Amino acid sequence: MITKAEIQAIKALADKRGRDEQRAFIAEGEKLVAELRASHLRVRKIYATEPLWGDAEVISPKEMERISQLKSANTTLAVVDIPRHDIATADPTKNLVLALDRVQNPGNLGTIIRLADWFGITDIVCSADSADCFNPKVVQATMGAIIRVRVHYTALPQWLEAQRSRGANIYGTFLDGENIYKSQKGSCGVIVMGNEGQGISPECEASVTHRLYIPPYPADRSGSESLNVAIATAITCSEFRR
Repeated sequence: MITKAEIQAIKALADKRGRDEQRAFIAEGEKLVAELRASHLRVRKIYATEPLWGDAEVISPKEMERISQLKSANTTLAVVDIPRHDIATADPTKNLVLALDRVQNPGNLGTIIRLADWFGITDIVCSADSADCFNPKVVQATMGAIIRVRVHYTALPQWLEAQRSRGANIYGTFLDGENIYKSQKGSCGVIVMGNEGQGISPECEASVTHRLYIPPYPADRSGSESLNVAIATAITCSEFRR
């Protein structure tokens, strides 16, 4: 039987403050928890409504509802250690790195992490005011990619400038950029994606060396003002890998 103290501690992980204090996050769903059990991440505790694994504590569906962050509680929930990543692994002189400037919607961030995993991008560098990658909504949206993609938080304008000074190409999407389908793109560098409503900030824009544009079709068509940041990231990553 799960204790009241355990319930309170798990529910506190819904907020960033609680996650920072406990250095842990929650993940829900049998498939995701199974992936976590087999990964390099340390799983502290597993709760399940059925005896799936020997290391899981069996609790009632009502108890699962009390600790779940989903609208409809799943059958399995895990409490997992937040991993510590060295930002030095995000080296755009050797690999393709994603940089997120104030991306604040958890669903967008989760989708972008999943996209990075699909396109073989293992490091994402975020501004400090981007959404927390261990927010329960983000974790669920990654569909397990959070296990394989390292997400770093830093002062992004300064980090971008440091990478530019090292000779890395810094790519960003703008309305006045070069057509992404016709531009020259390398296999290394930083792809900067901006805030949902405001795009890339002037502070980050100052370090961009290559301005790209995703044109509508046909080019002179007047329609939506912009693309969702996760969709734009998918198009951009696809073009780089193509």
